[in-house]
Amino acid sequence: MEFIAKGWSALKEVDRVIDYCERNDKRLIPLLRTAKENFQLALEVDNSNTHARYWLSKLHLKYHVPGQNHAIGVALLVEAANMGDPEAQYELGCRLRVENDYVQSDQQAFYYIEKAVEKLHPGALYLLGAVYLTGDCVKKDIASALWCFHRASEKGHVGAAIAYGSLLLRGAQVPEHLTKFSLKRGSSAKKMNSAENTEMNPVERAKEQFQIAAKAGSDLGLKWLQRLEEEENRLLAESHSKESSSQN
Repeated sequence: MEFIAKGWSALKEVDRVIDYCERNDKRLIPLLRTAKENFQLALEVDNSNTHARYWLSKLHLKYHVPGQNHAIGVALLVEAANMGDPEAQYELGCRLRVENDYVQSDQQAFYYIEKAVEKLHPGALYLLGAVYLTGDCVKKDIASALWCFHRASEKGHVGAAIAYGSLLLRGAQVPEHLTKFSLKRGSSAKKMNSAENTEMNPVERAKEQFQIAAKAGSDLGLKWLQRLEEEENRLLAESHSKESSSQN
């Protein structure tokens, strides 16, 4: 884990500055070499270390690391995915969907995405939710899409939170097992108001999702919150106007 930490730290420093220079900038080479050497050392210590295998694959596939080899990167990614690393499974699934022209690529991609979903990988949950929502490769299933978006949103995935909130505003029915799950996780004080929670207004549920997105820095989440606030103010003004008219 010490080697993984050192390699990851060097790679994060590369990510911090790479947008401000060329991807093959020579000044990045010492950091990339440090990351590569530490991930390789981690594998020498424990060849079953899937994290080291995954991060080493990223170095070969994404960065201009000394000795870069795309074929080695792909092989390491496949190995890490088959060994059960959720990050590797998700990335491999995404790459198979967009980079592979073989007939079976969609089925293979779906296989790895599902494996990552089993480990509740937020990106995989969001992608599978989108697949169920659109009916791409599978039968369209709104309830399954909601479940995926719900679980991904719990892990802070911005896209899933916005998708979940948008579906709620469109009248999508939240599956009963999700409402029960939310109640079980609530405090004893919240359980006292279980009837109120189970019947929570869809707009309030949607607002919670947009707040998750907004807290993560999403402009779209903020825009949705503003739209909901404007609509609430409009309805409140109309209500006051009707009350005034009836009193007169």
